Amino acid sequence: MSFAEQFRDIGPTYLASERRAAIEYFTATGFPTRKNEDWHFTSPAAIAETDWLPLRDPSGQVQPDDLAPFLLGLDAPRLVFVNGRYAPGLSSRAGLRGALALDLASHWHEATCEDWLTRIALPTRDAFTALNTAFMVDGAVVHVPAETVVEKPIHIVYVTDAEAAKGATHPRTLIVADRHSVVTVIESYVTLGDATYFTNAVTEIQVADGAKVDHYRIERESERAYHIGTTEVRQGRDSRYHSFSFATGGALARVNLYTVLGGEGGETLMHGLYMLDGTQHIDHQTRIEHAAPHCASREVYKGIMDDASHGVFNGKVYVQPEAQKTDGKQTNNNVLLSETAQADTKPQLEIFADDVKCTHGATVSRLDEVALFYLRSRGIDLEQARNLLTYAFAADVLERIDQPEVRESLEALTRERFVGGGAELVAAA
Repeated sequence: MSFAEQFRDIGPTYLASERRAAIEYFTATGFPTRKNEDWHFTSPAAIAETDWLPLRDPSGQVQPDDLAPFLLGLDAPRLVFVNGRYAPGLSSRAGLRGALALDLASHWHEATCEDWLTRIALPTRDAFTALNTAFMVDGAVVHVPAETVVEKPIHIVYVTDAEAAKGATHPRTLIVADRHSVVTVIESYVTLGDATYFTNAVTEIQVADGAKVDHYRIERESERAYHIGTTEVRQGRDSRYHSFSFATGGALARVNLYTVLGGEGGETLMHGLYMLDGTQHIDHQTRIEHAAPHCASREVYKGIMDDASHGVFNGKVYVQPEAQKTDGKQTNNNVLLSETAQADTKPQLEIFADDVKCTHGATVSRLDEVALFYLRSRGIDLEQARNLLTYAFAADVLERIDQPEVRESLEALTRERFVGGGAELVAAA
């Protein structure tokens, strides 16, 4: 069956040309390879060589108790999608206070969708964005009207169930924060099994003049899964976009985050933590484009690699000629816990303005031997000392999370990973 036959009746007519453009672009370019500069350290061959099938609609087997470990202790509005399809029985819109949180499949013709869908993440952005545009059938839409402050975070949970073997989903998320609005949105990608499947997600975010968006992206997929996630952001004058990425899942995961500071006085904060073991491969690609004067950006990503895992960070700060008085700082720090773990890091600055303050730096190292000796001299055995130092390395970036429930939940996940039941030791140290 041809692409046109499969998707002619899915979605609104206003997306038809974008879908065609996307599939034509993908047909012409195909999947990227290591010859592409942005994919130099990561091969998507395992994705390209697998015949993925669209996942079946959820069977109703996912119950509220199944989601409890992934809800971060939040009492908040929640949109849940199972196998890429909206699950109203697992969702709740209570507490939105004037904002809209909708499933895309039932609201294609909302004005927000018609105005913004595929306008920020263009269909021909790259191969995976093209695939998402061509095959998207559902996702989440968040719209915050002007001057509206949403006090509770909005949690979007994309769940893949235990029946997902060789399945693929292409969820689309659209977040629009109008003038002087404030909202926190959390995207979680989680699994209830250990199947091999493919998630290809795209998120578009519009941050209007004076608006503030706090955006958390949590990737906890199956360690046999493949995950490509792309977020495109556009910022207006005096806007604030604060991002935190937490990635621990997937056999291969890649998280792309691109923002354009298009109005004077804007601010971007990007923080991230990725933790890998076994043979996992996680790749973070970021780009902050300063396109207006008097904007600031701060970026701190940390990676922890164990066993034969491989972490990648490729970040670019791009300053256009008109973006005078730019203040940008980019940092990437990595710790290798084994002799076979790998880290590749490539922080970059491209500056075409002459009145800026920009710095970047990166480190790849082992655990501090002096600190290990000090902890052991206090009666802590070698394994506990290594775990405590690793947790402390991660906690430094976790402390930058403003949302208390999210911070405490991610700290608990990290503590469990590295110190097990040793919370008392963490406090003592």
